[in-house]
Amino acid sequence: MEIKIHLNPETLGMSAGKEAGEKIREAISNKGHAHIILATGTSQFNTLQQLLAEEEIDWNRVTMFHLDEYIGLPDTHAASFRRYLKERFIEKVPSLNAAHLINAEHNPDMECLRLSDLIRSITIDIALIGIGENGHLAFNDPPADFKTEDPYIIVDLDEACRKQQLGEGWFDRLEDVPKQAISMSVTQIMKSKHIVCSVPDERKALAVANCLNQKVSNLYPASILQNHASCSLFLDKASASLLNQLT
Repeated sequence: MEIKIHLNPETLGMSAGKEAGEKIREAISNKGHAHIILATGTSQFNTLQQLLAEEEIDWNRVTMFHLDEYIGLPDTHAASFRRYLKERFIEKVPSLNAAHLINAEHNPDMECLRLSDLIRSITIDIALIGIGENGHLAFNDPPADFKTEDPYIIVDLDEACRKQQLGEGWFDRLEDVPKQAISMSVTQIMKSKHIVCSVPDERKALAVANCLNQKVSNLYPASILQNHASCSLFLDKASASLLNQLT
């Protein structure tokens, strides 16, 4: 894992977005197309903004997969990750080859099967992800399932995860935050050829420290990134504040 520490979320996002753009161009150059995974949430604002500003990306050769989504939440809701990706990415790249969004409103089990069938036979060139305040990857809260080979799974959201969504302003009350979601599994995320992980803000500092300082454990889901052959972890001074030995 390569750790890259920046002064603030803006420069973090610029650097992460530039690297993502480089990897997409590289994949297209090498094999004619690129498959990417996009995350959502406040940690991805600056990274996605920079990715969209990258030049010479032939978007009609890019296929996007969605990382996670709440069960039962319509895409008209402000917290919907489908809505997030439509407004912040898909509508801004109309030439995108395809976008495989998660629709978890009606039949989550069938949706997991549908998406798993789509992604199982391809190689993801680059995954843009974050780390949750509780150390989760996607919505794989601790103790995360490190063993399942299913690409998409139904997960229960723990209280820390749900409080993060409330604290970020996506919901008005904790009771409004769904208790389940469809998430890409840890195993599937780790199959990505390259991972760009953007983690700004002091509230993520303990999760980052556990990711890097603890032994790999499903109690610290993001610690699994230690085992990835090509992962860039983008931090700012705040999120890296508990990594004194690394700063």
